[in-house]
Amino acid sequence: MSAERILVVDDDAHLREVVRYALSRAGFEVAEAADGRQALRQVEELDPDLVVLDVLMPELDGLDVCREIRRKSNLPIVFLSSRGEEMDRILGLELGGDDYLTKPFSPRELVSRVRAVLRRTHALPLPEVSGDEPPLEEGRIRLDPTEHRVSAAGQDVELTATEFRILQVLLRRPGRVFSREELVDKAYPGRHFVSDRTLDSHVRRIRQKFRDAALAAQDTGHTHDPIETVHGVGYRMRKA
Repeated sequence: MSAERILVVDDDAHLREVVRYALSRAGFEVAEAADGRQALRQVEELDPDLVVLDVLMPELDGLDVCREIRRKSNLPIVFLSSRGEEMDRILGLELGGDDYLTKPFSPRELVSRVRAVLRRTHALPLPEVSGDEPPLEEGRIRLDPTEHRVSAAGQDVELTATEFRILQVLLRRPGRVFSREELVDKAYPGRHFVSDRTLDSHVRRIRQKFRDAALAAQDTGHTHDPIETVHGVGYRMRKA
């Protein structure tokens, strides 16, 4: 089996060297990009398994790069940033990032985060969330685990791998309340450092995508906001 390829994007050449060394020692194949435009070209040409993406770069910053990637794919993204404010982290996650690491950071921790994101996005089928199960439907929402496709009111909905797993867990038991701890256990395999805010950010993104699909289909019913917050507990899928 060939090594998984990581694309490291940062305008700081020294930091790229440090990250390349740490990831290479961990067995990854590493490519580099010095700015956002080069990163987008590398994504097209190299088809990496994950992108380590600096937020603050000249010309095209990491958030803009993330937006462009998310228009076409669910490629896993780990953000790096010297800005550790909560709103910056939430924004990065809401745009489609899978994790967010604040500079300065330990190269060992970065490797650990990269491995965790790859485990949950590439493939660990969970006992309760199998890719072999038949399509799940609730009202006008349909999730096909085999084809990894979601639709709402006849509109395709593009979800990241993490968003897909969260929705899959909820759709299997409509009306059943899942605590945040349960959703983290089921939707983030191998990752034990997920905060409630990270989960809430992913749920918020799923809701926005369903709202967009409902508006496109002129559907004002269940499809518009299918996930209900149970305050102090967690979330559940509304029954149609």
